[in-house]
Amino acid sequence: MTAQKRWKWGALALGTVLTAGLLSACNGAGASDKPNQQNQQPTDPTGNEEATNTTSPFMEDSLQATIESKDGKDVVTNETSMKVVVNKHRFLPDGYEPPDLVVPDVPFSFGDAQSQEKSHLRKEAAGALEQLFAGAKSANIELYAVSGYRSYARQKNIYDYNVSTKGEEETAKVSAFPGTSEHQTGLAMDVSALSVNNDLEQTFGDTEEGRWLAQHAHEYGFIIHYLKGKEEQTGYSYEPWHIRYVGTDLAQAVYDSGLSLEEYLDESNLKK
Repeated sequence: MTAQKRWKWGALALGTVLTAGLLSACNGAGASDKPNQQNQQPTDPTGNEEATNTTSPFMEDSLQATIESKDGKDVVTNETSMKVVVNKHRFLPDGYEPPDLVVPDVPFSFGDAQSQEKSHLRKEAAGALEQLFAGAKSANIELYAVSGYRSYARQKNIYDYNVSTKGEEETAKVSAFPGTSEHQTGLAMDVSALSVNNDLEQTFGDTEEGRWLAQHAHEYGFIIHYLKGKEEQTGYSYEPWHIRYVGTDLAQAVYDSGLSLEEYLDESNLKK
């Protein structure tokens, strides 16, 4: 090859390298102006930012999703659920009786537990209560079951008696109108200790047994439903002895939140 031809081939090669370099630089500048698609957050085409939030696993159990108006009353639609909320404004269906009542194998504050209505709980709650009492015993805490399931008829007798002795206003603070008692769900148990003569008094909350219960009940699926300072939300005075079974997942969530059950299961809080 002549020197002239070698010079032409060299010039062509140099031109090719320079052109490629210019194109690469241009493409690099253009790429830096565009967002990285892989790092972009998913967006909702409707513009609703809340739609991208994770849905709470308890949304189907929210207060708003589990109620219907019937005969002038707000009646719960999930009466057999472990997460049902029954209170002064949320009635159980007429004639409701829990389907699987049993007597838990725990110490009671009264004799002949097998024959008494108040010794019963729904099967799942009863098993959890046995575990709770076993946990308490291992911590040298001695608890006694005082009052569990309460039928509509028995609740009516209790309510009527309280009205006759205390009046309606005082009764409303401590006793449920028939059909609105959490005890009728078969998921609640009042517990106490010998340190307070197994009475159901607020002083129980200041005892070693009451403090243990408040700190550990959620580990077994129970909550202290009627908390101090939450009277407006729950509708009842502080009851450190009243534990309600909701399952370990919800019990842990409610305990961690510091909210009452009613507050926690409000849709607005579940969406946060």
